[in-house]
Amino acid sequence: MSYGDAMRARTRSEERRAEIVRAALEVIAERGYRGASLAAVAERVGLTQQGLLHHFPTKEGLLVAVLQERDRWDAMPAGRLRLDLLASLVEYNAMRPAIIQTFSALLGESVTEDHPARTYFTERYTGVREGMAEVLRAEYGDRLPSGLTPERAAPLLVAVLDGLQYQWLLDPESVDMPSAFRDFLTLLGENRPD
Repeated sequence: MSYGDAMRARTRSEERRAEIVRAALEVIAERGYRGASLAAVAERVGLTQQGLLHHFPTKEGLLVAVLQERDRWDAMPAGRLRLDLLASLVEYNAMRPAIIQTFSALLGESVTEDHPARTYFTERYTGVREGMAEVLRAEYGDRLPSGLTPERAAPLLVAVLDGLQYQWLLDPESVDMPSAFRDFLTLLGENRPD
């Protein structure tokens, strides 16, 4: 096999993996992780289950690929995250309900001891809380207007972000997620010194 043939084969394999990850995201959004089968994902992309296993040998490996892909979509350059960019991320998320639904379903399922994404989400939230504390510290210093430290306020900020997503998924006509998050930012900055 020539170098060019090898590169084309690698590119096709990467494209197929991306297609499988997108299909897995859809199937998980529809059925949840436990209800999603490799056979259903394979069928959606026109593969046999054995063909899918060539790219992702385990269901857990596919799940991790789905979660990593979702995180790549939301990644912001280090040191560039600000509260106003978080508001933009919320607006962006409001345009992609299937991805938010998948993330929320997996997050909800991951609280059980034996769920394969439990470690992923536990580690992810440790990092997210640390990142939110940095954002709050950059915006307010060592104390928010309420007197809370950024470390004490960070879990609340994360809870608002995730809680709004759940409410919006359940009743998108009644919950304007971007507006509600901007309202929360107003509350954070209430009585903020100039």
